[in-house]
Amino acid sequence: MMFRRRFIQTISACAGLTLTGCGWRLADVRATTPIKGSRDQLYLYTWTQYADEKSILKNFTTQTGIRLFADVYESNDAMLAKVQAGGGGAYSVIYPSDYVVEQMLNGGLLAKIDRSRLIGLENLLPQFQNPIYDPNNSHSIPFTWGTTGLIYNSEILSQPPQDWEYLWQNRDRLTKRITLLDDKREVMGAVLKMLGYSYNSTQEREIEQAYNKLQELKPAIAAFDTDAWRNRILAGDLYLAMCYSGDAIKITKENPKFKYVIPKSGTSLWTDTMVIPITAPNPDGAYEWINYTLQPDVSAKFVTTQSLATPNRLAFESLPTRYKNNTSLFPPEDVLEKCDRIADIGDVDAVYERYWTKLKSG
Repeated sequence: MMFRRRFIQTISACAGLTLTGCGWRLADVRATTPIKGSRDQLYLYTWTQYADEKSILKNFTTQTGIRLFADVYESNDAMLAKVQAGGGGAYSVIYPSDYVVEQMLNGGLLAKIDRSRLIGLENLLPQFQNPIYDPNNSHSIPFTWGTTGLIYNSEILSQPPQDWEYLWQNRDRLTKRITLLDDKREVMGAVLKMLGYSYNSTQEREIEQAYNKLQELKPAIAAFDTDAWRNRILAGDLYLAMCYSGDAIKITKENPKFKYVIPKSGTSLWTDTMVIPITAPNPDGAYEWINYTLQPDVSAKFVTTQSLATPNRLAFESLPTRYKNNTSLFPPEDVLEKCDRIADIGDVDAVYERYWTKLKSG
């Protein structure tokens, strides 16, 4: 997403943003003592890259007088486990993906959004105004969206990947030169999609088939990794990586030899959101931050500086043509029609977790 899961970097010199320790601290799954936030302090729990654009953060503090503090996480699973274990009491804004909003809502973890306190909701594109995962955005506000796909080094792989099956067809050449996301629903879902099933299959027979297919590929996989692959692919250690579109676009802008592909059989279409946890110590500050990000000029700046697709219509319309025409950032409708949104699958998640644990530990 910025990178959706970006390089960890120390930016303590950034005015207006205070980080945990001397730099970003990746989230670990443990309960922490809630911080008693005052009205001029706001704690975010977010994806690595969503709070590292210095000018945006500085301007928020200048406008509101509220200082930002941020902890970051690499996966929805890590975030949710920490919050469920009681470690989310410090945070007033969290950034779950769409299907996790459902899980947090079902777990009684989210405050209801007071829409009267928000400015600019009418500027959201129609597909983001009444999402299936949170009707009428009653507990979440969309922040950015994108796809999951493959980034590859075109100087090494002259034949570009077209679909997920490319990994199996070329596994000998790709051995230890590829990474998959450290995300059970994304990885299992991609293979399910390749096999002709839904990303959200609830049939154990189909899930087992995906697991068996991944077992065939496992000797070629260098790692299941959501963040560190970026350094490795830039250094030439990797030829290809499964990744989120925002991460890929950021790298392709830095070095055009890297290309991003949305698999032709389909992939996941995700939305990352902003929510206010029921335990938020500073809900007033949370509304200030959400209103700030809903401003079209702020939302547009996240696109131009961080390669984040905006759900804001006015922000999109204000973008330079090269951004609006970037089909990796804003895919055409015929591509999006083949994509699935990851959905909350209830108790079946335990089946995914069982096969995922076998895959990674076997």
